[in-house]
Amino acid sequence: MNQSIAPRTPRVPSRLPQVGTTIFTVMSALANESGAVNLGQGFPDFGCDPALIEAVHQAMLAGHNQYPPMPGVPPLRQAMADKMLALYGLTCDPQAGITVTAGATQALLTAILSVVQPGDEVIVLEPCYDSYVPNIELAGGVVVRVPLTPGSFRPDFDAIAAAIGPRTRAILVNTPHNPSGQVWHKADMQRLNELLAPTDILVISDEVYEHMVYDGDRHESVARHPGLAARAFIVSSFGKTYHVTGWKVGTVVAPPSLMAEFRKVHQFNVFTVNTPMQHALATYMANPAPYLELSAFYQRKRDLFREGLGRTRFRLLPGQGTYFQCVSIEDLAVPERELPEAEFCQWLTREVGVAAIPLSAFYGNGFDQKVIRFCFAKRDETLREALQRLARL
Repeated sequence: MNQSIAPRTPRVPSRLPQVGTTIFTVMSALANESGAVNLGQGFPDFGCDPALIEAVHQAMLAGHNQYPPMPGVPPLRQAMADKMLALYGLTCDPQAGITVTAGATQALLTAILSVVQPGDEVIVLEPCYDSYVPNIELAGGVVVRVPLTPGSFRPDFDAIAAAIGPRTRAILVNTPHNPSGQVWHKADMQRLNELLAPTDILVISDEVYEHMVYDGDRHESVARHPGLAARAFIVSSFGKTYHVTGWKVGTVVAPPSLMAEFRKVHQFNVFTVNTPMQHALATYMANPAPYLELSAFYQRKRDLFREGLGRTRFRLLPGQGTYFQCVSIEDLAVPERELPEAEFCQWLTREVGVAAIPLSAFYGNGFDQKVIRFCFAKRDETLREALQRLARL
């Protein structure tokens, strides 16, 4: 062999040429560099219930440390089936209709890969969580963007109806909605059902914030509506519900025929999910109080945060669910000049010491409506420190 030939890494065409470093990574790095309070990325800065940690410890001691069944351990799937029936009235088969996933992000990707063929169209309601579009593109699908109503972020069903065509395979629905905090109501689901009933269009329903709905409202799950549940993948997240985002454990509920296709992909892109965590979650779910009380827990934090923001020149937008609060920056003047959302968030992080996320990052065209998003899934002292800094505005 000629040792003088230099090693060369071949060039390959990118599967996702438009994708770079996410805004969450950029803003978190900037927050660390600036010593800012990070209200950008959506994760708690407090721990979970010690009883859940103990349940993991006991599961490990009991020998639950090898591969679990591919769809998930039976006790956890049964616990999810019981919860779906008790909360939403949906009877689902824990053997054929529920799969445990490596978080909601994997669940969304797997659902899309399992049903979207090259050239199929998938309707995405913008602004949207940043994984939706790349997932569709990886499947060879065509993204059809339909904007939610600016300001209120309510679904525009006339626009959705106009976007439906002969190649429409699925629609992605997210309620409670990240990034806006908006929630869908019964009438919204009924209208969606009317639109889809005469079609073969599937619903991929991202419901990871299902237990964070405020002011006496209820989470309007797709599971409550038989016509939608019969065509849906319903995605949930234990990480969001139990303050353990780093565990990356979620579930998907779907009719058995759809779940069979889901598992064909799941077995090859993940196969199984962390065994002791699954057993621990099954044990912990025997008591429904932690998820039934979560809305009250986060509403108190939301109210504390909104009260403080009310003393600034930010204009509060409605926050009906999730642990995010959006605000308008239209009435704010900064020393340099009027800034676009992304530049404003950088300025806010460096000069004021609080990191936020521009809503334009959740739009394919970077639509700038002078709105930014804060995360209030933080300790009260963290929120108070952030509010003290923001009070200077």
